[in-house]
Amino acid sequence: MTRSGTRLALRADLLDFTADPGWSAPDAAPGVRWRPDHWLLIEDGKILGAEPASAFTPGADWLTEDHRGRLLMPGFIDTHVHSPQLDVIASFGTELLDWLNTYTFPAELRHADPVVAGQGAETFLDALLSHGTTTAVVFPTVHRTSADALLSGAHRRGMCLIAGKVLMDRHAPDGLRDEVPGAERDSRDLIHQWHGTGRLSYAMTVRFAPTSTPEQLAMAGRLMAEVPGLYMQTHVAENRAEVAWVAELYPEARSYLDVYHRAGLLNERAVLAHGIWLDDADRQLLADTGAQIAHSPSSNLFLGSGLCAWPELEAAGARVTLASDVGGGTSLSMLRTLADAYKVQAMRGVKLTAWKALHGATLGAAQALGLDHDIGSLDAGRSADLALWDWAHGPVAQHRDARAQKLHERVFAWMTLGDERNLVATWIAGHAMHRRPASDTLNV
Repeated sequence: MTRSGTRLALRADLLDFTADPGWSAPDAAPGVRWRPDHWLLIEDGKILGAEPASAFTPGADWLTEDHRGRLLMPGFIDTHVHSPQLDVIASFGTELLDWLNTYTFPAELRHADPVVAGQGAETFLDALLSHGTTTAVVFPTVHRTSADALLSGAHRRGMCLIAGKVLMDRHAPDGLRDEVPGAERDSRDLIHQWHGTGRLSYAMTVRFAPTSTPEQLAMAGRLMAEVPGLYMQTHVAENRAEVAWVAELYPEARSYLDVYHRAGLLNERAVLAHGIWLDDADRQLLADTGAQIAHSPSSNLFLGSGLCAWPELEAAGARVTLASDVGGGTSLSMLRTLADAYKVQAMRGVKLTAWKALHGATLGAAQALGLDHDIGSLDAGRSADLALWDWAHGPVAQHRDARAQKLHERVFAWMTLGDERNLVATWIAGHAMHRRPASDTLNV
């Protein structure tokens, strides 16, 4: 861990982005910044810059770590994940609505217990860091104690985190429903305590339209209009049965997405998970309001929900970021998430480059969240939220890595074959928050 005033220099291969690579061919993609064998220079948790190792030697006033031959990137940003659902990750056999009733709701009920909520938050946050994720947009549970434990734990770690108490006042079991006055009171108290504290931001967290009454959605919209900088997170158009249910519950709305728009919940800080079953008018509404879709490919494949039309969303002017959606997703590893995103787009006849995928989980996510002044790149002045990776872990990946001829080929193989076992270390604002045990086999 670095101390105040400490200067830290990390030597590695540096990869980040200066712009969206778009859907260009790998060799023609703009915005890719590749700096092999460089020192990344950090002071008081902020990046000062980078210097080629061939031309710069840190002096005695620097703490140095030589990781030459390894890959150093900004920490990943997961734009949609559920902290209590580690309890039910990899559960068998249901689609979305059955998944909620069979697995998710029983798991979340346990987090009414402050001890369970506290232990769950600690386990979840440490798990993010051990997978190379340094920022996340997180659903806790409907219980105030769950949100408080999550935000408190993130603050102690110095993490940039967006979260808020889940809002659900109907169509949920006893013990998981709130009511509008109490939900507003709890939300205001949590906003006062945590919104803007350290690197935290509060999100009005609507589970999804079926579990909130129009009155609750209206309350969330009022707070969004009243409190500067609040985020909003929810789900939209994940599953066809869900879309049909919303149409029955909100017949006055043009579409599922329009339900949120009518409540004043769509703006440039709105994060909507999935967005599979949208039409052209929905995509235009996303573009007009600045709201983003948190594409959750692992979850969509696992629950059989459908295939997100990522290029079509962007062609309409909407923003798309990447998300694990654990526990519907099957891993907190953003590398596994990106590999699944490639498969989803391949099923649609689209080839997703490593550049486009990685941008969506680093700089692109930071820009969509309005946080690129602080995270998402290795630019000077950014917080040193970093992840250090081995290029290959295990004999198959090492064999493939050794035969890569071009940079994209090598990065794509790392993205496709890699996971948390490739992770060497994670830093939050220059503090080493996770290191792989020295007893583990190192594969450089």
